[in-house]
Parts: sequence; structure tokens; C-alpha cells
Amino acid sequence: MTVLDLSPSAGAKGLEAFGQDPWWLILIKAVLIFVVLVVLTLFNIWFERRVVARMQHRVGPNVHGPFGLLQSLADGVKLALKEDIIPKAADKVVFLLAPVIATVPAFVAFSVIPFGPEVKVPWSDRHTPLQLTDMPMAVLFVLAISSIGIYGIVLGGWSSGSTYSLLGALRSSAQMISYEIAMALALVAVFLYAGSMSTSEIVAAQDKWWFGLILMPSFIIYTISMVGETNRAPFDLPEAEGELVGGFHTEYSSLKFALFFLAEYINMATVSALATTLFLGGWHVPFWIDHVWAGANEGYWPFLWFMGKVMFFVFIFVWLRGTLPRLRYDQFMALGWKYLIPGALLWIVAVAAIRTASLEGGIDRKYLLIGLGIAVVLFLGVFFFGEQQGGEETETEDVPQGYAGGYPVPTMPLGGAVRGAAATLTFAQGRTVTALPAESTDLAGHPDAAPREPQEDHES
Repeated sequence: MTVLDLSPSAGAKGLEAFGQDPWWLILIKAVLIFVVLVVLTLFNIWFERRVVARMQHRVGPNVHGPFGLLQSLADGVKLALKEDIIPKAADKVVFLLAPVIATVPAFVAFSVIPFGPEVKVPWSDRHTPLQLTDMPMAVLFVLAISSIGIYGIVLGGWSSGSTYSLLGALRSSAQMISYEIAMALALVAVFLYAGSMSTSEIVAAQDKWWFGLILMPSFIIYTISMVGETNRAPFDLPEAEGELVGGFHTEYSSLKFALFFLAEYINMATVSALATTLFLGGWHVPFWIDHVWAGANEGYWPFLWFMGKVMFFVFIFVWLRGTLPRLRYDQFMALGWKYLIPGALLWIVAVAAIRTASLEGGIDRKYLLIGLGIAVVLFLGVFFFGEQQGGEETETEDVPQGYAGGYPVPTMPLGGAVRGAAATLTFAQGRTVTALPAESTDLAGHPDAAPREPQEDHES
């Protein structure tokens, strides 16, 4: 059996395993998901500071608790005790609801993420999936719920009554909407191979080969898109302090700012968990360890494998922040609309053709792979060299040095722009320049004052 001959395989019970839990078990699952996400957020903040500090040869948080583990908790208490300020020009109702709208969808999206297989509930004889719920359109549900968070950002920037906040909200909404398109297109190939949009069935379809290996272009496009979707560096343009003061949350303080901060880190965990579910086999143990250890995918062990994969993506987020500079906004939008979206569309067509040939056997797969390789080479050539050839032709025009009613533009130096360090100043040896006497300081700046010779101090 080759990689392209894989067929979807659902779990033992599929979607029938869900909807059978009593209300108290559903409540326990929901509370546990909430606790896991809050604790994971506190850990991720500490983890990000420690990793970036190590990259920059700094110490990082190390005072509060062992290894500084309580630093995130101290920051949360600090935010809670800060003064809660509401601007006079703000729409108070929308201003208060915006952080809630941005935070709640981040928690709800985890309701369909599978943390593990069916397990036995401790101190009882009941068995239940290690997942709150599932549905035939679970992945679309995650995308839809994540899109609602954009309303919180837009309304937060608009209701603040600040131009900076509004501009940051508009840039953030344009960025998130643009990269959601590329993200959704990257998932189409997964649907074609898994034959389902259910998260549990997609995980079950990766029991032999992960889709991150089979569908590598989709995995790459999704990874780039999830960084832009979460407004993380190098795509954190809505929060570029040098340009926009602080972005859409400039006017927020105290717990309302903490909710926006919490939503960002939970969204980072959400896209990481979705990437783990769709491309890295979900809760399946990595590196085919289950062939050596039969119980690796049973019980509560898969929860550890799942969280380990999620932390791998969190490390990628932190790594990018500590190494890459921020892009210009036009470069960032061009990356999404000119390259990621067309590349995702071409890859969908290729996957559909290969999948049809694999299932029906009407086309020789060898020729499809050759054609796909040529298409990838052409696309990479356009990606890396297309813009360079188009940018070489520049028109030289005489730029006026001033205009009516405005400020004149200073002329450029005769030798062109100054490059490198300034020339070193040299002085004659054995003589120093002293300041003018106090009584003659009023003549120093007069245009008709005669120049004076500097006094000389001779060494004895």
C-alpha cells in the first residue's frame, strides 16, 4: 500500500459515541476544558518569556516561584488591581462587551477538539470520549466560531472613540479575514482525504500516515495562515506600537485588557490544537511508537501526546517572534492574496485529481505526480523571482523641491545620500579651544560680530 492509496477509516463508533453522556459528565468536561485553557495560557506566557530570553541571552522571569513559574499569575493579579478606565467618548455598552465577544469564542472552539480516545471515567463504570462533543461539520464549526472573535476586535476599536484604536481594528479585521480564506482553503485537501469534516473521524483517518506528511503544502499554508490569523509576530501589525500606539486595545485597561490578552493566547492554542488534529495525527502517539508499545494510544496517555504536539506549535510561535522582524503591511497582505490563496487553490485541484485517480484508477498516478512537481517548481519560481523582475524598472522623475502653500523639501547632498560613519574630526596637537568670556557671549551670536581667534594654552 502506498501513501496515496490511503482510505478514510472512522473510529470504532464514530459520531454515535457522542450525545450519550449525562449532564454532570458534560459539565465536568466543560469545566476541565476551561481550566486546562487558563492554566495553559499562564504557562504559555511564562514559556514565551523564558524562550525569548534564552534566544536573546537574558535571564527571563525567575523571581516569583520556582523558575519564575508564578510570574504569569502575578501579572494577572496586577491587571485585576489596576484602575479600570472608560474613555468619555466611548460607547460604554459596546466597549464593555467587546472583550467578552473576543474571548468567549476562543473557549467555545475547543468543544470539538479531541484530546484522546474513549476512556473510562475514574471511580465509575462509564466510558466516554475524551472530547466534549463532535458533529459532522466540526471543522467548519471551529472556523465559524473563530470568525466571531473578529467582531470583538472591530467593536473594541470602534467603541473606544479613538482614531488609533479604530485604525488598529480595521487593520486587524482585514488581516484576519484575509488569512482565514487561505486557512480554510488549506483544510479542503484534508477533507478530501479524510472523507469527513468531523474532528474525531479525521484523527481516526490518520492512524497510519499523518496528513502533515501526505499533504505537506496544505500543512505549510495552514501554518503560515495561523500565524497571521492570531496577529502574532512577524504578522502582529495591528499591535505595532511604533505605528499605532497599541492597536485596537489602546484604550483598554485592567480586566478588559486582560480578556483581550487571554483571547490572543487561547486563539494561539486553538489554531495549534486544530493543526495537531488535522495534520499531526491528533492524540496518536508520534513516530509510530505504538508498534513497540501497544498501550501508547490507550487510556489517558494520548492526552500527553496531544499536549506535546500543541506545545510544539506554541514553540514555533515563540521562535518566530524571537527571530523574525515585522513585515510591512503591503508585503503581508500581498503574501496572503498573491501567493497563499492561489497556491492553495492550485493544490486543491492537484489533490482532487490525485484522489480521483487513486479511487477510480482511471489515470496513471505517475504522470499526475510529474505534472504536480512541474507545477510546484513553476509556482516557486514565480514566488521567488516574479516580484524582483517587476521591481527593476523604475522611472526617474524630477521631484519638485517645494509646492505652493506647503513646506519645502530640503535638497539632497551633492554627493548623494550620506553612507557610513561621519568623517573623524582631527585637531592640531598642542593647542586647545577655550570658551568665550562671559562678557562677550552676547556678541557671539550676532551676525555682525567679528570672528575671534581661539586662545592658546601652551604647555609648560
